[in-house]
Amino acid sequence: MKSKHGWASAFCCFLLFIVVCLSVALNMKGAFRASGHPELGLLFFVIPGAVASFVSRKRQVLLPLMGAMLAAPLCFILMRLFFTQNRSFWQELAWLFSAVFWCALGALCYLFVSSALSKWGR
Repeated sequence: MKSKHGWASAFCCFLLFIVVCLSVALNMKGAFRASGHPELGLLFFVIPGAVASFVSRKRQVLLPLMGAMLAAPLCFILMRLFFTQNRSFWQELAWLFSAVFWCALGALCYLFVSSALSKWGR
C-alpha cells in the first residue's frame, strides 16, 4: 500500500501538468502576448509541482518531477496535433522543458516552506 500512495503524487502531477499546459495553450496565450510578456504562463507550472509535493507522503521531489516528465511528451503531442503553431519544433520542446523545470521548482518551494514552517513551529 505504501508504494501506491507514493505514486499518487506522480499521478497528481501528471494530471495537473496536462491541465495547466492545456489551459495555458488555450486561454492565456493572447493575454500574456498582449502584455508583452508571452512566457509568464510558465509560472503556472509551479502549481502542479507544489500540489504534488503536498500529496507526496515522504516529501519527495522526484515523483512529482517524474509525473511532469511523463506528461510533457503527451502535452507536446496534443499541442502539435490540435493547436496552431506559431513556434518551431525546438522552441516548443524548450518551452516544455522549461515547464518541467518550473514544476520541479514548485515541488522544491513547497518542501522549503513546509520545512521552514515546521522548524519555526518547534
